Formats: sequence, C-alpha cells, structure tokens
Amino acid sequence: MIENRFAGLQQLGRALMLPIAVLPIAGLLLRLGQDDVLGIPFIAASGDAIFSNLGLLFAIGVAVGFARENHGAAGLAGAIGYFVTVVGAQSILTLPPDILADAVKAAAFKAKMASKIGIPVGILSGLIAGSLYNRYKDIKLPDYLAFFGGRRFVPIITGFACLFMAVLFGRGFPLIEQGLDGLARTVFSLGEAGLFLYGVLNRLLIITGLHHIINSIAWFILGDFNGVTGDLKRFFAGDPTAGAFMAGFFPIMMFGLPAACLAMYHAAPSESRAKVGGILMSMALTAFLTGVTEPVEFSFMFLAPALYAVHAVLTGLSLVIMDMLNVKLGFGFSAGLFDYVINFNKATHPLLLIPVGLAYAAVYYGLFRFFIAKFHLKTMGREDTPTVVETAPVNEQPRPAAVSSRGEAYLSAIGGVTNVQDVEACATRLRLRLADNSRVDDAALKKLGAMGVIRLSAGVVQVVIGPIADQVADEMHLAMRTAKSH
Repeated sequence: MIENRFAGLQQLGRALMLPIAVLPIAGLLLRLGQDDVLGIPFIAASGDAIFSNLGLLFAIGVAVGFARENHGAAGLAGAIGYFVTVVGAQSILTLPPDILADAVKAAAFKAKMASKIGIPVGILSGLIAGSLYNRYKDIKLPDYLAFFGGRRFVPIITGFACLFMAVLFGRGFPLIEQGLDGLARTVFSLGEAGLFLYGVLNRLLIITGLHHIINSIAWFILGDFNGVTGDLKRFFAGDPTAGAFMAGFFPIMMFGLPAACLAMYHAAPSESRAKVGGILMSMALTAFLTGVTEPVEFSFMFLAPALYAVHAVLTGLSLVIMDMLNVKLGFGFSAGLFDYVINFNKATHPLLLIPVGLAYAAVYYGLFRFFIAKFHLKTMGREDTPTVVETAPVNEQPRPAAVSSRGEAYLSAIGGVTNVQDVEACATRLRLRLADNSRVDDAALKKLGAMGVIRLSAGVVQVVIGPIADQVADEMHLAMRTAKSH
C-alpha cells in the first residue's frame, strides 16, 4: 500500500513537469515584449496569455501525465473538468451584497476567484481526468450508446465528476481563500527559516522527483499580487516582493555546481582528465546556462551522501543570504544564465549575484576537493578499473549480443522488453515501471551515459541520463513496438 501511494506521488511529480515545461516560452515572450527589451506589446500579451491560463494547462498536462499511454483524450477530459469546475463555481458563488449590486465589481470578483483557484483546480481536474481515463478508457456501453463508449466516455464522466468540485469551490470559496491566505501567511511568517527549509527540501526531494510538488506550491500558489498568485507568476506580474523562492538557486546552479565539476576534474588523475573533461564541462555548462543540475548532482549523490546533504544545506543558506541582501531574481525555467540575462531588468539588486556566486564557487570547489581527497571518493576519472566477468544474473533472460539503436540498448540494459511495464521521462531522467528491478544492469546503463540509477521501490526505477531523457524514452517506445511486432 505504501509503495502504491509513493508511486502515485511519483506520478504526480512527473505529471507536473509537463505544464511547467511551457514556462520558458511564456517567460521569454513576456519579457521580450516589454518596453525595456523589444517593446512589442503583442509579444508580451502572448506570453501573459500563457501565465493567465496556467490552471487550464495544468489540467491538461496533469491529465495526460497520469493517463496510461499519455493519451490526448485524457487531456481533453482535463480541460472539460477545469471549465466545468471554474465556471460552475463562479455561477454559484455567493457574492457580498455590495459587490452583487455592481456588475463590474461582480465580474472582477469572479475573475479574482478564478485566478486564485486556477492552479489547484487545474491539478485536481487533471488528477480526476487521468484517473478516470485509466479506469474507463475501454468501457463498453449498450449498442444504442456505443458511440459514447471507450475513450469518448472519459470527458463525459469527468464533466459530471467535476460538478461536485464546482459546488465545493463555489460554496466553499471563502474558506478556501482563507486557507490559501493562511498558508501564505504561515510560510512568509517563517521568514528566512521558511526559505531555508524550502531550499533544503527542494534538493533532497530531487532524489525521488517529488520536488516538483513543493515547487508548484511555492511558484504558483503562495502569495497574492493583484489577483496573481505564486512567487514565479507574481515576479513576472511586477510584484517587487516576489522572487525570494527563486533567487537563491542562481548562486548554486550558475556558480556552485559548475565549480564542483571543476573540482572533480582537478581531482581526477592526470591520465584520466582528457577522458572525463568533456563530460564534466558539458555538465557544468548545462548547469550554468540553463540551470539543469541533476546530471551533476547524481554524479556524487550516492557516492557521498554526506556531501549531498551539505549541498542541500548550502542551497537553503543561499536562499536566506539572497533574501537578507534583498535580491529578488526570477526565472521562467530555471536559475541559469539565460534566465538571469533575460530577466535582469525585472530583478532587484541582480548584480549582487556575482559576489555571492563567486563565494559559493569557492566554497563548493574547496568542499569537493576536500571530500574527494579525504574519503577517496570515486568521482569521474577516479573509478577503479573493473574486471569484466561475463556472467548473467540469476533468472535473467539472455540479452541480445548486439543492439542496433540507442533505444534497444537501453531496453537491453533494463532487462529487455519482457521486463518493461512502462517507460516515461521527465526533464533529466527515465521513469520506469518494471517487473523485476534485479534485472537492471547498472554497469551497462553507465556505459550508455547514465549518471545514476535509483530503485525507489519494487518495480519503480529511475535512470538519470540528462536532458536527452525524453528523446531516449521515445526511442525505447519505438524499439518496444518494433520488438512486439516481430
């Protein structure tokens, strides 16, 4: 039971990545259209339209992410559920008498309501639609209703199910609003302690992929600025107090972890540096430019858990330091150079990132050099040369002697087609449901470029391979279809 619940949380974390992935284009369009950049209003309006409809995008993205085969019918059902809930809740909302008498005020109040509940309703609608798709996608109806059977039934049942949510959000909006405001007040009242805790949890939960859940709360729900909620959305809406939940990641991603890569390079024996230098440089540049740090983190996460714990604490401290300096930085995707440059003019005291970042680079470089030397960590280039023994694990089916594609190679390394129940991808990792975890060949995956293999529970495995994860997942699906057709 616990494993099933954990797998469900895993699935939610992965599903949240799909709508979050649209943020780079939203942030880019919104900033490029501003007067201090290109000054083209329709471009800014296009980006703002994405931010204004994030609730709907979450409904579609979460539904597709939860549905088996990631089928688009679930996304359609999620959109139906979102509209039924939001518009239905607006229709039955009890307005104060002074607002009810003024049509303009009434419309503004309903719009504010839709904004405040948009993300929660989107996530819940997506969860309902995805779950109902999995349950009813093959339903058989009587012949006179057969047209509405199967996948066509899913938007219908989702619409009816979300009527109950409409009543809940419509009648309960005052309590829901108080709850959301209370959550924001509680978090903000914690001050630096709240930021520190968030930063630490953000890094620790990367291991399981659940960091997307707390990110969604911080970036899209906390706080209110003229009806706009969430630290990320409020930053782009011009809230001068927003950015506290994002600014502290810039010193880590742009300076700290690239310096860790340099330390690992210098710690490698001179004869190995040429071999690992390109990989470490690529990982460092990826972190510096885009803020994608999982390849770096997984290169030492399991080698030195204590060092990773220090990394998590330093991340929390970075959020505190940047807040104490009143640095407010935001991003559309992650805390890399691209977002730093494009959002520079919207930030508060952005130049302070340079001295803080350089200090963090020195700390990370020194810590990594010390830990690697003190505890003889087998970081890149320092691994022992393995002795290859050609023996197959017990009960494992023989793998093909040769493979003709990357997808086939990864399938072979995780135990073959018969071992695979599901293959999905998030930003940097393959998320697998397998029949038998023991059939996964960690050494073969490492030869293919994997940075880490995580066995979360029976049948649940993740393989960290970097930003190419989505491409590899597609290639594996193609290889699976090809194998099953023969």
